[in-house]
Amino acid sequence: MADGPVSETRVLLDGFGMGESPRWHEGRLWFSIWGANEIVAVDLEGHREVMGAGGGRSGWAVNWLRDGHMLVTGGELLRVEPDGSRVRHADLRHISRFGWSEITVDGRGNAYVNSLNFDFADFTEVLASGKAPGKIALVTADSTAREVADGLAFPNGMAVTPDNGTLIIAESFAARLTAFDIAADGSLSNRRVWADVTGDGICIDAEGAVWCSAVGADGRNVVLRVREGGEVLDRIEVDRPCYACMLGGDDGRTLFMVVAQWFGPDRMDELIEAKTGQILTARVAVPHAGWP
Repeated sequence: MADGPVSETRVLLDGFGMGESPRWHEGRLWFSIWGANEIVAVDLEGHREVMGAGGGRSGWAVNWLRDGHMLVTGGELLRVEPDGSRVRHADLRHISRFGWSEITVDGRGNAYVNSLNFDFADFTEVLASGKAPGKIALVTADSTAREVADGLAFPNGMAVTPDNGTLIIAESFAARLTAFDIAADGSLSNRRVWADVTGDGICIDAEGAVWCSAVGADGRNVVLRVREGGEVLDRIEVDRPCYACMLGGDDGRTLFMVVAQWFGPDRMDELIEAKTGQILTARVAVPHAGWP
């Protein structure tokens, strides 16, 4: 493991509602602000810019194809054209009718998108039931879509290893990171537990470890750096839940953490309107790798 402690956290940006799905892109951190339905980019000096509309009130994310087109999830998967117009990138209606949340585009240009596959109004009921209706869909470069995984307990952040060989996904209701092998055609197989940690948004570093936002783990709000098998290598405590994290910056060694107060699934409006959202940063020893 690389030497060097994690630096102290600092606030890069604050005063917004529910932030999610951070992505380092073209020298800035892009992220979703739910409720406001905004795609926002912020530089390392804290200067923010609204880059466009999101995919709906909540539960959406963005990522980029290798040709530079931005994809936006939500009720469906949309592609932003050079003139700013939006078109359906792929028809996913045959896979789920509940919309799509997280997205990762791998090094081959394949997009993986996931769906909770239930109405968010039923959050508490589904959690209590132990059901795992979540799905992952693969959208290939020709915009063909097919289901590649199901039976997921609240699928959340996804990351693909640098060799395009493994997809890791956070199953938030099951408090674990789950891994799949990726075949040459993008199919997923050999499902297994990668680590028994509570995860939300995740990213991979150059030593193969995963940074994950562990909401409420051990009664604390923490961000963990975890090795496959579950060994915790680094731990950052924050004063409110972290919903996603991303490595970026010019050298890939800035860890961005999206945090906000949590009021419960039945008080999402309050969560959005309270504007307790922040982007925190910390300097780490090992740089970003893989996708996103």
